[in-house]
Amino acid sequence: MIPSEPMAKRAVDGRNAAIIVLGPSGLKTALAIKAALDGAEIHGALERLDDGAVDRTFEDIGSHLQALFQLGHPLIVLAAAAIPIRLLAPVLQSKTTDPPVLAVAEDGNAVVPLLGGHHGANDLARRIATILKTEPAITTAGDLRLRIALDQPPCGWRLANPEAVKPLTAALLSGERLCIEIGAGRAEEARWLDPLRGRTAPDAVNQILVTDRKIQPTSTTLVYHPRTLVLGVGCERHTAPEELIDLAQRVLGEQGLAETSIAAVVSITLKAAEPAVHALADHFGVPARFFDAKTLEDEKSRLANPSDIVFQETGCHGVAEGAVLAAVGAHGKLIVEKVKSDRATLAIARSDRLLNADAMGRPQGRLAIVGIGPGPHDWRSPEANRWLADADHWVGYQGYLDLLRPGGHTELHGFGLGEEEDRARSALNLAASGKNVALISSGDAGIYAMGALVFELLAREEQSEWQRVDVAMAPGISALQAASARAGAPLGHDFCAISLSDLLTPWHVIERRLKAAADGDFVVALYNPASLRRREGLARAVAIFERARPLSTPVIVARNLGRPGESIAVTTLSELDQDRVDMMTLLIIGSSRTSKSSRLHGVPFVYTPRGYLAAGDDEDPSA
Repeated sequence: MIPSEPMAKRAVDGRNAAIIVLGPSGLKTALAIKAALDGAEIHGALERLDDGAVDRTFEDIGSHLQALFQLGHPLIVLAAAAIPIRLLAPVLQSKTTDPPVLAVAEDGNAVVPLLGGHHGANDLARRIATILKTEPAITTAGDLRLRIALDQPPCGWRLANPEAVKPLTAALLSGERLCIEIGAGRAEEARWLDPLRGRTAPDAVNQILVTDRKIQPTSTTLVYHPRTLVLGVGCERHTAPEELIDLAQRVLGEQGLAETSIAAVVSITLKAAEPAVHALADHFGVPARFFDAKTLEDEKSRLANPSDIVFQETGCHGVAEGAVLAAVGAHGKLIVEKVKSDRATLAIARSDRLLNADAMGRPQGRLAIVGIGPGPHDWRSPEANRWLADADHWVGYQGYLDLLRPGGHTELHGFGLGEEEDRARSALNLAASGKNVALISSGDAGIYAMGALVFELLAREEQSEWQRVDVAMAPGISALQAASARAGAPLGHDFCAISLSDLLTPWHVIERRLKAAADGDFVVALYNPASLRRREGLARAVAIFERARPLSTPVIVARNLGRPGESIAVTTLSELDQDRVDMMTLLIIGSSRTSKSSRLHGVPFVYTPRGYLAAGDDEDPSA
C-alpha cells in the first residue's frame, strides 16, 4: 500500500526542485533559476499569478509547502526567510533527512540556505547565486573556508563514516595535507572533490577513499560509496521478505561489497507487486525497478546461467542476472552470478559509472484514490495533498479536475458524468504501465464514489496487470460530514446514508432500506435525492419518514457544500420544498430525538443528543 510518509526520496541536487513564487515580482528571478536547474518547476500562488505563467499553482502556501517538503522536494522560496521557516516548522524531522530549503530575494540579490545546509542546500545556494550573480549567505565554517561540504556528497554518493568529517575538516583547516583515492566510478564523477585538490599529497595521513567495497576506515579516512552496484532478484510468489533480505546480506558480506553503494533492486515486471522485492529495496533504502521479459531476454548472451525452465515460466532465460545486466547496460558487468536460497535468487552487477535508478526499467505503478472533500483546499487532508503533489497523472470527472486547478507538470485525464468505469479503467491502465496516478473523487472516495469500483474491477480481473499496481485510498470529507458540520451536530447519534438514485440500485431495494432506517429511528443522509427527470423517489422517501416520525423533525438541506453558491437551510419534514432539491443537494433527515436551537444570526443549530446529559440508559430514552 502507498505509505503516508514520503513515497520516494527526491534528489537534492536541484532536480525535482520546487521554485515557490508568491507574486509577479518574483517571476523573473524564478525563471532564471529554473533555466539552470534541470527538472525544476515553478509553483505560483493561484490568486496572484496566471496559471499559464507557472508550471503549477497552489491555493494555500502552507499546506502546499508542507506536502512538497514531506515528499522530499528541494524548496527554493522567493520570499522573506521567515515565511518558509514558520510554515515548515511543524513538519521538520531530522537535519540528516530533511530536504534543502532556500530563501531567495524576489529581485535575486540574496540567496540564503535555511535547512539542509550540509545536505545539498549550500551547494544549491552556490549554484543559484552564480546564476543570479550574487553571493550565497552560507554560514557553516567548513563550507566557507574549504568550499565543500564533506558530510554532504552529491546525489549518487553516500558517506560511510560521517563521524570522521569533523576531525578531518579540522585537520584540513589547520593546514594538514590529504590523499584522495578513487577506487570506484569514474574520476570525472569525483570532480566535486576538486576544491580539495590543492591540499593533496600522495603520502598524507589523512585520506579520502572512494570505493564500493565495505572496509573498516581509520580515524583519519573518509570513505565515500558511489552508487555503482545493482541487486537483481527473482523469487517465488509470497516468498518471505526475511529470506530475500538474508540472502542479499549474506552475499554482500561474502563479497565484501558496501550496502550503501547499491543503487537499486531490480527484477522482472511479473514481480512488481511481490512484497519481498519491495521489502528488500526498503531495507537498503533504494528504489525497486522492473523490466519486461523482452528486455531481460535481450541480455541472454551475457548471462552466466541461462535457464530454459525460467524461459518457459517468464519469457526470459534469466531474471536476477538479466535484470542487473539490463540495469547497468553496456557500462557494467556481472560480478556475482546467480545465487540461490530456498525460494529466491540474487545476482549483482557493477557499473563503471554512477547509476541513476530513475533511468532503469520502470517503477511499480501507483494508484492513489484520493477524496478531495467538497472542494476547498483547506478541507483536504495533508495525505491527500501529498499524494496529489506526487502524482504525474490525475484522472477524474472533469469538474473535479477544474476544482483542483493543477499545474503544467501533471497530465490530466478528464471524463464526463456517467463515465465512472472508464475513469477507473484508465487510472488502472496508467498505473499498470508504471505511472504514478491519482484517481480523484469529491467527498470521500470510499463513500458513493470511485473506491468501491476500483476494488471491484481488481477483484474481477485477478490475472490482469492491474494486480501489480500499488493501490491505496486517501479519505476525504464526505458530503454528510460537511453538511453536518455546517448545521451543527445532527450526526451525534446513530445514522446511516442512503442514495435515492435507482440507476444502479433497484427502487424496491432502496425503499426497503428507507423503511428500515425509518423504523430504526436513524438520522438519515440522503444522497442523490433528485434530478430533473427523477423526482418521484424523493416524494416516496419523504412519505416513508413522515409516517415514522413527527412532521416537525428537522431536515437539513445542503447544496454546493464548500463551493461557490453554497447554501444551508433547516426546515422540517412537513415544510420541505422538494422542488428546490437537485443532484447538488444533500438532505439530512433527523431522528425522533434530533432537535434544533435558534441562533441570533444565521441557520439554527441542529443536533442529535447522544445522551451524555440524560440520567439513565442512553440507548432507551423511554426507560
